[in-house]
Amino acid sequence: MTPTRARVLALVESSRFQWFIIAVIVVNAVVLGLETSPQLLRREEWLAPLGWATVVVFVVEIALRIYAHRGAFFRDGWSLFDLFVVLVALIPASGAFGVLRVLRVLRVLRLLSAVRSMRRVVSALAATIPGMVSIGALLVMLVYVAGVMSTQMFGRVDPENFGDLPTSLLSLFQVMTGDDWANIVRPATDAYPAAWVFFIGYILVSTYIVLNLFIAVAVEALEMQKEEDRREIVDEVEESERVVVDAVAELRAEVAALRADLARQRP
Repeated sequence: MTPTRARVLALVESSRFQWFIIAVIVVNAVVLGLETSPQLLRREEWLAPLGWATVVVFVVEIALRIYAHRGAFFRDGWSLFDLFVVLVALIPASGAFGVLRVLRVLRVLRLLSAVRSMRRVVSALAATIPGMVSIGALLVMLVYVAGVMSTQMFGRVDPENFGDLPTSLLSLFQVMTGDDWANIVRPATDAYPAAWVFFIGYILVSTYIVLNLFIAVAVEALEMQKEEDRREIVDEVEESERVVVDAVAELRAEVAALRADLARQRP
């Protein structure tokens, strides 16, 4: 690694540079929000130059990171995401691709890659996808079974909410979310006083048990991510210690060689 590249790598990895980029991302997010106000755009002509200034900073940052990391930059998913966001920002506002300018708001998501704790949460959520798919399939089966049962039991007395299977599924989904669920189940409970057993059981299973399963999977993934981060930190510390030990051993060898040379030179 050349001295220039080493200095650039130290710059882009420094905490001050990272905090500067985070500040630019926040400023850019504020500018994007202010640009949604036509009245403000007509009064404040500094918004557009400020927005382009943040884009220039992003371009320079990406160029420095590519120069410092070389091929490793393109093997990192977060770096590719940053590159995509910056390229979207360079799309001209007019022409066939002008509609893609709406993707500029993705620049706000660069906080996910700039802040380590946010990266940890996103990585943990990505790791939960297999478990979430299984829990989601369980939830779909539960709602389907409950939909068939509710259609057969309450379709006659409440055709508006349980007249057919699609309507029942939509009503049960609303009950599961708790959105005005009491008014949905009231016609059925008025006709069948014991119907509350079915709905209460459905709410308990679909909302609390399944929700707790989602939370358990997410917490487990976060713990695994923290453990991986701890292992990475330990590996970095051990690597640094090995470098220091090797450097000390080399210095000792050089000192011993110098002493030996001095001893031979003495009369």
